[in-house]
Formats: sequence, C-alpha cells, structure tokens
Amino acid sequence: MPKFYTKGLAMDNHKSAEKRARQTIVKTERNRFYRTRIKNLTKAVRVAVEAGDKEAAVTALKDVNKSFHSYAVKGILKKNTAARRVSRLAKLVNKLDK
Repeated sequence: MPKFYTKGLAMDNHKSAEKRARQTIVKTERNRFYRTRIKNLTKAVRVAVEAGDKEAAVTALKDVNKSFHSYAVKGILKKNTAARRVSRLAKLVNKLDK
C-alpha cells in the first residue's frame, strides 16, 4: 500500500468502495512505473540513434523489444501497440546503416 493512502480519503460509504479506492491507488502506482519505464526505454534508443552509436542503439532496441512484448503479454500494452512501437524504433536504428 502506498504511503499516501489514508482510510476515508475518497469518502467511501461501502466496504466495496473502500476496496476499489485501495485497488485504484495500487494500480495507479503500477501504471506510473510502467509508463515511465516505456518512456525511458524509448528515449534510450532515440538518444543512441541521434548520437549515431549503432551498437548502443541495437542493444537498447533489444531491451525495448523484450520489455514491450513482455508488457503486451501482461496486458500493459496491447499487442499491436507494442509491435508498432518496436517497429518504428527499429526503422530508426536501421537508418544508421545508410
């Protein structure tokens, strides 16, 4: 349970509403973690591409591919969204050859 949760924060009138409020807080924390992680992974690839560092870009792309597809299995990202994002980053990395 996150530190900032206090009982009665949402003025719940039923036990089920109290439970739902607790679940929402936990899920919000989890989603915030994954959103930040997705942004950081994507940024790592883009920074490597801008620097022209092919090896770092390929390594970062492998991390992105593994993580995004794992997130798709967990239901954090949709399958096609994960594939689309990885594909777009792969295009950027592949342009470094030319």
